[in-house]
Amino acid sequence: MVDDGSSDGTFGIAAAAAAWQREVRVISHERNLGYGAAVRSGIEAARMPWIFLTDSDLQFDLRELTGFVPLAAHADVVMGRRARRADGLYRRASADAWNLLVRALFRLPVRDVDCAFKLIRRELLESIELDAGGAMISTELLVKLSHSGATVVERDVTHRPRPAGEQSGGNLRVVARAFAELVRMRRALGAP
Repeated sequence: MVDDGSSDGTFGIAAAAAAWQREVRVISHERNLGYGAAVRSGIEAARMPWIFLTDSDLQFDLRELTGFVPLAAHADVVMGRRARRADGLYRRASADAWNLLVRALFRLPVRDVDCAFKLIRRELLESIELDAGGAMISTELLVKLSHSGATVVERDVTHRPRPAGEQSGGNLRVVARAFAELVRMRRALGAP
């Protein structure tokens, strides 16, 4: 579990889970470093042959991971694809536009680039270096995995409304940072 410098008690809850369950380890950033940094920290700390990436905002049912396991026998990456987004109209429209843009620029073989429900073979992640600090991390991850020859499959997952907290994906500052990161990284990732 990675706590990205949150001030809402996340670290205490994660630490209690780690005390109760030996397999759980907690990585804590002293201050918020961004989504990309949290993903990178989690990947670096992982020890098992497969890494499951998800957010802790309760928008996904973790029991749906059982449907991913059989697909992992024939794929290196099993990507969630929100069957029906439980976000407002503005958030859905901006996400659709972003997905269209990055899929076209990088020829990505998935429909829902930023779905926070991914199962990835760890050895593939050891051979790539991730640099994105924000929302661009999912795109960078998929581009680099695709370039490495990884087999990627998608599976529908249920997406639920956020029960608490605030989403930041539709925030204009976050969107502007994502576009700035896209511009900065696009050539390095093979886009024209």
